[in-house]
Amino acid sequence: MNNKEIIKGIQHLSKNDLILAEIIAKAPLCNLSQGKGYYKALLRSIIGQQLSIVVAEAISKRFFSFFDGKPLPEKIITTPDEQLRKLGLSAAKTKYVKDLSEKIISKEVAFRNISKKTDDEIIAILTRVKGIGEWTAHMFLIFTLGRLNVLPVLDLGIKKSVMLNYKMKTMPDNAKIEKLARKKNWSPYCSIACWYLWHSLDNK
Repeated sequence: MNNKEIIKGIQHLSKNDLILAEIIAKAPLCNLSQGKGYYKALLRSIIGQQLSIVVAEAISKRFFSFFDGKPLPEKIITTPDEQLRKLGLSAAKTKYVKDLSEKIISKEVAFRNISKKTDDEIIAILTRVKGIGEWTAHMFLIFTLGRLNVLPVLDLGIKKSVMLNYKMKTMPDNAKIEKLARKKNWSPYCSIACWYLWHSLDNK
């Protein structure tokens, strides 16, 4: 992905959605990009589930420091649960990071050529892991693989931003967000639309 694709998406969204156009005009350039370190990205996602950004970052820092920045699957599965709990992981998240590690070792979850797979294929692979659902898979697609047309309808930030920016009285459900995306013609740049919706929350 390069800036040309991002700019093309911004132009498309600004043309089709006046509310997004206002948000985009006041915001910096969307910085979605493709990354590597797939395993670390999933570990961070699991650790950060249902936590504030500040708390998630603090626990992630402790977790990665404990493994000297190299939390290999083999190291994680041999680390006692009590030790992972001391680092700040809940009992459930301790199970989840170990299940992810075991499935990577067994190759039930494999990252080779994953960037060539479709969004649905990637979601099907990732959700084999305990604790990785559609939301985590969507975050991986957007922020690690840089996929431009992902609509994370389960994300509370997106729900809140849509409610505030589109003057809704209550938090929209998944179907309402999907309907809005169709009506405003966000596709094939739903991820960029969501990036700006998230960014707008920082300003409210």
